[in-house]
Formats: sequence, structure tokens, C-alpha cells
Amino acid sequence: MAGRSFTGLVYIGTSVDGFIAREDGDLGWLMSRGEAAGDAGYSDFSAAIDTMLIGRSTYEVVQSFGSWPYGGKHVLVLSRTLDAGADDKISVVRDLDEAADRLGSLGAQRVYIDGGRTIQACLAAGWVDELTISRVPVLLGTGASLFGPLPGDVDLEHVRTDVLGGGMVQTTYRVVR
Repeated sequence: MAGRSFTGLVYIGTSVDGFIAREDGDLGWLMSRGEAAGDAGYSDFSAAIDTMLIGRSTYEVVQSFGSWPYGGKHVLVLSRTLDAGADDKISVVRDLDEAADRLGSLGAQRVYIDGGRTIQACLAAGWVDELTISRVPVLLGTGASLFGPLPGDVDLEHVRTDVLGGGMVQTTYRVVR
């Protein structure tokens, strides 16, 4: 989006082979192995964002947690099928154009982008400025991939890599424009 005023941030856990969920959406492998890493810096990350743009599948996973973890944040859910009035804690947007309008009207500054297809769409649109990927020491073999087709190369600059508890390795990259 031309004149984009926000910083797009990805903060996500993957298996070593790059999957963010099993084919059936299960995240048990992430939750069980990730506990040894503590919150992996997520609390500090979350405190520094004002808005979230997540996909419908991610929204549904978060709904299963029981309590809403994003109080005080604007949460946009990118979905073509979710009812616009499904939940008063979120705003449903149908596509990235609508998301851009909504993010602009909210005055969003630091936007957490989450969900495989949403991250892929935002990468393709040039909306991602920084990626923090925490690799969990497990190979799943199949599942939902973090990355997909892109219109061209996305050059990355390494910012830092940290070894976390439980053998997790967290790397942050900045997108080079």
C-alpha cells in the first residue's frame, strides 16, 4: 500500500521444517515443546504493538483459549466468510484493501500480523517489515506452511538470533526494501 504508515510485524513459532500447524490445525506440538522457552519474548513484543491483523483460522484458535488475550488491542480478522458482527472484540475485514482503510482510520502504528495465509498475503503485498521466527526442535513432515508463493524475492537482513529454553532458536529478520 502506497504511503503505508504502520510497521508490519510477524512473531510466530514454527517447526524446524517450517510448519506452523499440523494439517488438521493442531498446535499441541508447539504448546508442549514451547513451554520450556517461557514466553519467548512475546510479552515484550505484545506490549509494543497497538493493532493486530489475523486470519480467520488464527482467530478461531484464539477463541478456543477461553479468555481473550488481546485486551486493549484493535484486532482485525481477515476473512471472506466470518460474519461482520461475529464478535464485538474484533473487526472483520474482507481483503487487504479494506484492512488498509481500517488500519489507516485506526491510526495503527505497529501491527502484529498473524496466521499463515495472512502472513503470506502481507508478505506478497509488502506489508511485512520484520519477522521473528521461533523454531521449535521438531520435524512435522507436513502441515500448514509459514511461507508460500511470492511475486518476487523478499530480501532479509539478519537482526539477531537467540537460543531459548527447550532448544528453541529465535531469529529476527528485517525486510530490506
